[in-house]
Amino acid sequence: MKLVAIAFTFLLPCFAHAYQVIGISDGDTMTLKVNGRPLKIRLANIDAPEKKQPFGQKSKESLSDMCWGKDAKYEKQSIDRYKRTVAIVTCGEYGVNREQVRRGMAWVYLKYNKDPFYVAIQNVAK
Repeated sequence: MKLVAIAFTFLLPCFAHAYQVIGISDGDTMTLKVNGRPLKIRLANIDAPEKKQPFGQKSKESLSDMCWGKDAKYEKQSIDRYKRTVAIVTCGEYGVNREQVRRGMAWVYLKYNKDPFYVAIQNVAK
């Protein structure tokens, strides 16, 4: 198990700055305070139920447990059609994009996923 944790750590991207998490919208969207301003982040490679959909509140609570009020680091992947930053995010020890899938609180967004490791995590979670 330690070997898996060590290997997983090396698979996480390197991040430069940490920013406070000031909002959790749902299981795949959060807001960070960046340079004094809110920045809405959409978690890359995954999709989660909306708050009013089945398990939507549970998915949001999972992301909140990992990140609410904590410092987060992000690696920008793109900007989506809603002008949100799409990113890989870490909060403390968690690579939250992958952790949401591992916990069964989100699924791989196959249309946009660029990392085959997510599919393996999802298969184990099932």
